[in-house]
Amino acid sequence: MAIATVNPATGETLRTFEALTSEEIEKRLVRAEEAYREHRLTSFADRSRLLRRAAELLEEDTPEIARTMTLEMGKTVGSARAEAAKCVKAMRWYADRAESLLADEHPKQADVEDSGAARARVVYRPLGPVLAVMPWNFPLWQVIRFAAPALMAGNVGLLKHASNVPQTALYLESLFRRAGYPEGCFQTLLVGSGAIEGILRDPRVVAATLTGSEPAGRSVASVAGDEIKKTVLELGGSDPYLVLPSADVERAAKTAVTARVQNNGQSCIAAKRFIVHTEVYDVFTQRFTEAMRALRVGDPMDDTTEVGPLSSERGRSDLAELVDDAVERGAAVLCGGGRPEGYEDRGWFYAPTVLAGVDATMRVHREEAFGPVATVYRVAGLDEAVELANDTSFGLSSNVWTRDRHDIDRCVRDLEAGGVFVNGMTASHPALPFGGVKRSGYGRELAAEGIREFCNVTTVWEAD
Repeated sequence: MAIATVNPATGETLRTFEALTSEEIEKRLVRAEEAYREHRLTSFADRSRLLRRAAELLEEDTPEIARTMTLEMGKTVGSARAEAAKCVKAMRWYADRAESLLADEHPKQADVEDSGAARARVVYRPLGPVLAVMPWNFPLWQVIRFAAPALMAGNVGLLKHASNVPQTALYLESLFRRAGYPEGCFQTLLVGSGAIEGILRDPRVVAATLTGSEPAGRSVASVAGDEIKKTVLELGGSDPYLVLPSADVERAAKTAVTARVQNNGQSCIAAKRFIVHTEVYDVFTQRFTEAMRALRVGDPMDDTTEVGPLSSERGRSDLAELVDDAVERGAAVLCGGGRPEGYEDRGWFYAPTVLAGVDATMRVHREEAFGPVATVYRVAGLDEAVELANDTSFGLSSNVWTRDRHDIDRCVRDLEAGGVFVNGMTASHPALPFGGVKRSGYGRELAAEGIREFCNVTTVWEAD
């Protein structure tokens, strides 16, 4: 597999990199094991100091690394700067709170006295080197939301990043080294996907986390299961966006545009299926379609651009196939449906698109549309809306627009997703656990749940 920076706005290959040899991989595994032996013994104060320094450096580097991300995967440069700022926030959040999140827990003596213990407690200890297999769509954030808690817990990281963002991957290793982390605490492995199994099977690698596609998750989970190693998986999503009769329809429609086209539509937690009650369907669909049609598509380096290119030619082809299949089976194209004007033969652009009349025979009903394509459904009531929302193999997050408390409680109870966002769009935050159910994966990132995923939760029982 080629490891290269290819500009999605032009298709031009900017830089290429050689994959690590087996000997070079072995050296990095040795370094990781040696670094872990030392890092696990450091104090929370020392770990916090290092992570805070990394946050300061990232803040200083933001203009440069934002440009790099845009060149490598095509996100608008404004959203790239926002991504870097979000990473800085998460790093400082964990630097401030990791010690309290992993503090020893002491059960009440009355609850354990029949166990024979004079004293009992639960302690959180690090596991060791963790392999992180990360995607290209949020090339900084996806890594930092693993690395910040993992390093604060006393683990060390091995990053196998997506092969189309090698410069961002190398930057991340250099960031932690410049911050003062010892060599081996966080390393980037420039390797193809074929090397993952061997690395994961190595006894020095104790666990893995993956954000990516369902097939990638299945592959990593299979190997890890065979080796009996812990994994956390965050896979695809086809998030529903329910708009019910009592909703603020104008605000719901405006937010829906951002929820669908964030990151050029290439986000697992982007709203993709807009399920709208018949009482408000016409006005919502009109407002939403008008706003989608008006989005400015263009050069992602231009701060006025709202939607840039998809990350790869294959990504655009896959998206176009979903739309074409839906149209052939009777779906109506309310806007978009192909390459935008002026970009027919350059770059990997696809116009913001709204499809109506989608049904279960169409691939776009079942598969994740990874790009600026929305499907709009009309439903007659809440029961039908919830049933349709759950009619997917994914369960990452969901959005509900309503002022009715009964509707909110019902959706929280019945929507099959790792998150329910009411009167707003899904977003991740360091203080809130993040993850999915069904084929969107398992385990949680962020918050207390995220930092504890790669800890040995140890019971300490003492008798007099």
